[in-house]
Amino acid sequence: MKEVEDKLLLKPSQFKPSFKGWKIVGVLNPGAERLPEGKIVLYVRVAESVGDFAGGEIKCPVMSSKKEFKAQYQKIERSDIIKRGRWGEMYLKDGTCRLPHISHFKRVILSADGFEVEKIEQKPAFTGIPGEGDYGIEDPRITKIEGKYYMTYVGVSAREGVSTYLAVSNDLMKWKRLGLIFREQNKDVVLFSEKFRGLYVAFNRPESLFEFSKPSIWISYSKDLIFWGRDKNLIRPREGSWEEERLGGGTPPVKTGKGWLMIYHGVRGRDGEKTYSAGALLLAKNNPEKVLARSPANEPLIKPDKRYEQTGYLNNVVFPTDALLSKDGRSLLVFAGGADSVVSVRKIPLENIWRHLRI
Repeated sequence: MKEVEDKLLLKPSQFKPSFKGWKIVGVLNPGAERLPEGKIVLYVRVAESVGDFAGGEIKCPVMSSKKEFKAQYQKIERSDIIKRGRWGEMYLKDGTCRLPHISHFKRVILSADGFEVEKIEQKPAFTGIPGEGDYGIEDPRITKIEGKYYMTYVGVSAREGVSTYLAVSNDLMKWKRLGLIFREQNKDVVLFSEKFRGLYVAFNRPESLFEFSKPSIWISYSKDLIFWGRDKNLIRPREGSWEEERLGGGTPPVKTGKGWLMIYHGVRGRDGEKTYSAGALLLAKNNPEKVLARSPANEPLIKPDKRYEQTGYLNNVVFPTDALLSKDGRSLLVFAGGADSVVSVRKIPLENIWRHLRI
């Protein structure tokens, strides 16, 4: 097989906190798209902590303005916390959950090959707002459809919980919010860049507290990108595999000569530790429900085998969120979060992916 190139692109020390006293705890899970001149723009999720653990109170940030980037603070008594989650989330006595950090997106410009950082914009480019991401926004994915750019992202709020929203742009710089498209708890939403039989198509990952089945990838259809239906489960976790616990969409599907190619994530749990790896899925050109090939159950396409993926805010995580074809069309540039702390890029020859897949 041909050599896979990889690079650590972005880490917290390259970003400045939004406000005095805030601390950047992770830069991760970017959305990516090519600008008309060929360079690549990333919308990077930046997670900032504002919690004060010195006394009995903990401060949680809450977005407070729809017009500008402002936050107020919700004070939580330590005695009200029942337990802490893997991401630092706090489960309270009243049955709710709160975060000691908040995420927004900052814009980064890369060279055309995706390996050189040319510009980091320190001012937040897209944030949560009251009623839509009160507690932050997460994990953007960007798809160009019929000349416009659509960004799906997760909003976390008290009223709508963990839901997926949509925004549209003509230039990848200014965005118009289109509102909620998949209600809680549904995330990892990626859009196809073409319609099928006159309908838009999305992969998504719904979850339920009443788990008769493990979280998996579903397919849904829409006439207008806002109202979705005709839902159908597409692929499920495989027992004893690197994705046995759960899986979900990663990168928006890329059209290739062999079909639609998507890189997705899967989770395996062992001895109380979870490992996030990534696999590949190949779908028929004219039918997004027809799976032609998939990563084998015993071998993911990408493992968290780099130090920056093995140690960080959340250990042993490689989480792909967007992918673009290289300029020569022979490789796939996969952008991913590592250990919920950094952003990396891998240049994987398509030839390697085809050899890796199994029917």
